[in-house]
Amino acid sequence: MTDQDGKIQEKALAEARKWLGTPYQHQASLCHIGCDCLGLVRGIWRSLYGSEPFAVPTYSVHWAEVGKDETLLLAAQEYLTRLPVEDAKPGDVLLFRFSAHHIAKHCAILSASQRIIHAYSGYCVSETSLTSWWQRRIAAAFRFSN
Repeated sequence: MTDQDGKIQEKALAEARKWLGTPYQHQASLCHIGCDCLGLVRGIWRSLYGSEPFAVPTYSVHWAEVGKDETLLLAAQEYLTRLPVEDAKPGDVLLFRFSAHHIAKHCAILSASQRIIHAYSGYCVSETSLTSWWQRRIAAAFRFSN
């Protein structure tokens, strides 16, 4: 990891912490107003780079259960830098799949070695433990690029 990588990760993590307490709202991406897990990552992107690279299409709450395309994973590969999960550091993005036969559908920001910041239905943006349940479901890790 270069010094520049570390700076972007620090900025990403600092921005993620600003979103703590933001209520969960499907498809939203407004700090302190509402967001979902993708909305949190989109908000961090805007803080780091300005406008988003494309308009996110409308998606249902159950988009991953009815689709077979790795939409979230492919978008992350297009706009972030993939890295081995074991190399993830605070400020990096983790993607999760809730079972082996489902596509990746959840994302979070690694905030410490065993902590993540994420938004999920019924809860505000929170910093929680990266428990063994979450660890078993990590599908990929990504870094915001300089």
